[in-house]
Amino acid sequence: MNTLSVLDAITSRSSKRKFLNKPVPKEIQEKILQTASMTPSGANMQPWIVYAVSNTKVLETIGNAIISHIDAGGEVDQFIQYYPLKWKNPYKLRRIKTGVGLYEQMQVDRKDKDKRKELWYDNYRWFGAQTVFFVCTDKSLIEGAQGALIDCGAYMQSLMLAAKALGIDSCPQGSTTEYGRIIAKTLDLPNNLALLYSVVLGYEDTSAIQNTYQPERVSLDEIVTFID
Repeated sequence: MNTLSVLDAITSRSSKRKFLNKPVPKEIQEKILQTASMTPSGANMQPWIVYAVSNTKVLETIGNAIISHIDAGGEVDQFIQYYPLKWKNPYKLRRIKTGVGLYEQMQVDRKDKDKRKELWYDNYRWFGAQTVFFVCTDKSLIEGAQGALIDCGAYMQSLMLAAKALGIDSCPQGSTTEYGRIIAKTLDLPNNLALLYSVVLGYEDTSAIQNTYQPERVSLDEIVTFID
C-alpha cells in the first residue's frame, strides 16, 4: 500500500461528514493506533486511553442516548469545557463563517431549523461511518493541570494523519466532548476515566457535497510572528 508523505497527509486531510457503509478493517485500525502511539507526551505519560468501537449496535446506542438527552432538553454534560464560555473575535467570526459556509454549500436555509437539527444529529449517527475511536484520559491527570489535554490533542492529529496515510478518512468530534459523561455512562467506562473526544474513521462518500467543503485558513501574517 502506498502511503502519503507527512506534508501531503496534513494538507490533503479534511473533515468528512458522510461515509460509506463500509467498516475499517481491524488490521488497519491497529496500524493507525500503533502509529499514533508514538505521539510525544510530557514525561512520556502517554495519557490517551482509547475505545475503538466498530460494533454498529453499540454506536447506535451511544448516539441515541445523546440524541434522546438533547431532545429531552438536557444540558451539555461534559468532563472538560471544550468551547470558550465567551466567544470573541476573530475566533467568533471564524466559527460563524465556517458554519455558514458549510450550510450554504449544502443549500440549507439558515431558517430551516428542522434540517439544521437533522444535520447536527448526524454527528451522533457518526456520519454513517462504522468505526469511531473514543479517546479518554485518567481524571487524575487533568485535575488542576492541562498537559495531558495538550498531549491528547497531539494524539488526535496523529490518529487522523496515520489514517489519511493509509487511505482512511476522518472527522474529529468536539460534539461528543460536550456529552462525554453520557458516552462514559453508556459505554460503562471505569469511573477514573474522562471522555475527551472522538474521531470518526471510514471511507468518504465522494458523492456527498458536504465532503467537498474546506473552511479557509488564515494567513501566516495573522498567526505567526517571526523574530529573526
